[in-house]
Amino acid sequence: MKDKDFCLSSYMAYRYIWKDGMDFYEGFRHENFQAIPDEERIPVKTSEDIDREIQKQVDALYEKFDHIGILLSGGMDSANLASYLKPGSHAYTFVSSTGVFDADVERAKKYCKKLGLQHHLIEITFDDYKNYTPIVMSHKWAPVHSIEPQIYKAAIQAKKDGVEMILVGESADLIFGGMDKLISPEWTFDAFVKRYTFLDPELVLTHPVSQVELFEPYRQGENGIDVMRFMDDVFSIESSGSYLNAFAVAQLPYYDPYVRLVMADPLDMQRVRNGEPKYLVRGLYALKYPELEIPFKIPMPRPVDAIFKDWTGPTRPEFRKDIPMDTLTGNQKWQLWCAERFLEIFD
Repeated sequence: MKDKDFCLSSYMAYRYIWKDGMDFYEGFRHENFQAIPDEERIPVKTSEDIDREIQKQVDALYEKFDHIGILLSGGMDSANLASYLKPGSHAYTFVSSTGVFDADVERAKKYCKKLGLQHHLIEITFDDYKNYTPIVMSHKWAPVHSIEPQIYKAAIQAKKDGVEMILVGESADLIFGGMDKLISPEWTFDAFVKRYTFLDPELVLTHPVSQVELFEPYRQGENGIDVMRFMDDVFSIESSGSYLNAFAVAQLPYYDPYVRLVMADPLDMQRVRNGEPKYLVRGLYALKYPELEIPFKIPMPRPVDAIFKDWTGPTRPEFRKDIPMDTLTGNQKWQLWCAERFLEIFD
């Protein structure tokens, strides 16, 4: 069904079109990520269980591929995965003149030195956004997450280096309790809707369409919400879909060993709330890098704050003329910029 206003509002609110069958234009057809069925996931109780099951998966990959690389940040998730690669494998870390990646780069260098990996720095600039965003949008039939042009650039470099498969650790946060700022509070329904909405469509669009419908299946009682089930169902689609699209455009297979695992025991929310999110993944990191301090969660950065700092906002009629640009984050400005580029190309 063609509904540009709905799709724009959905992208602003959740960074993807959440409703199947809704598309920007006639002939467009977006497809969302499909999660691995629960019955196919492997239960793990301990950090040692995770170690064993990831090793099995990587061993199986090496039976098919000679050259496996990795997107390597400074955090635990990708660092753990890097330890299963053969020495000499290629690792790719993002860098920018804005300095936003500096902490990532320094930690990634330590991992590569310890493991004997070939370390490549992938610089991200505004020109990269201009050049690669239309490519990944054209494949998705929709505006994209700000990480997608970055991933695409890294993927095409990896292909030039002879990499046949890329490992990513994107799903560890969702599966092992890393989204502590979202899952720890006792949310009311309305408060969670406000917190999870990335950019309120009413603030920026001339014809906003309410997107609260996405949350209704997770409502509990009069004003409660099942946050964990929402995250399992919804966040996984938005997050994993960005990786799926970018690598698909580059025609380079990728693999996330974490996504095939599931915690056998309920998440210990007390440990999460006491400052120990992803405690099983932290335990795995301690096994792999006993000489290093366990890092706090480091989301994969994007240099959008610096790049869009002075951007004055969209000018197309789909957007309000009174958008308070000085109150928006770099990622929110990116969404506006990306949506306007999409409309300019396809409208």
